[in-house]
Amino acid sequence: EEIARAALCLASDASSFTTGTALFADGGVSINRT
Repeated sequence: EEIARAALCLASDASSFTTGTALFADGGVSINRT
C-alpha cells in the first residue's frame, strides 16, 4: 500500500514539485528514534 501511494504520487501532476530528492517508502524505518 505504501509503495502504491508513492508510485501514484510520482505519476501525478504533484510530482512536478519533487525534484532532486530521495523518496523513502520504508514504513518509517529510516527515522532516527531517540
